[in-house]
Amino acid sequence: MRMLSNRLASSFFSSYKYSSEVKSTVKIGDVLQQRKIFTDEDVVAYSKVSDDINPLHFDTECAHIAGFQDRLVHGMLVASLFPRIISSHFPGAVYVSQNLQFRQPVYVGDEIVGEVQAMNIRNFKTNYLVKFSTRCLKKGSLLVIDGEATAILPSLIMQ
Repeated sequence: MRMLSNRLASSFFSSYKYSSEVKSTVKIGDVLQQRKIFTDEDVVAYSKVSDDINPLHFDTECAHIAGFQDRLVHGMLVASLFPRIISSHFPGAVYVSQNLQFRQPVYVGDEIVGEVQAMNIRNFKTNYLVKFSTRCLKKGSLLVIDGEATAILPSLIMQ
């Protein structure tokens, strides 16, 4: 695998550290997770990239009129936790598919736990095709998003 330049790598993967330690191998049933608190800055940045300027994300009064407690975080922004989790453990992974069900709203300031669980692993050419169940939770157990993802992993060794 080709390594990114130090400058590029540090800008994108500031929390990622390459190591020669012995790593574990992902197995069916293994769960990987990351926490994230979505901020105003996250919503604005996502809006700029996606061109999604729905007022539900920016106007509290509009969100209240629509029946929500506060401004919403874009659902796809929350779902971006899934490829983030997979790629942080398996650099070079290629995301192949994702299906999602949005179950509950996520508000600016909510802490979300994203989880992926390996459900099926099979050889694919010189790589591995892995199917993951995916879900995001808030307040410990409230399901806000669930679905399934498939990714091609260059290795089953977790970083």
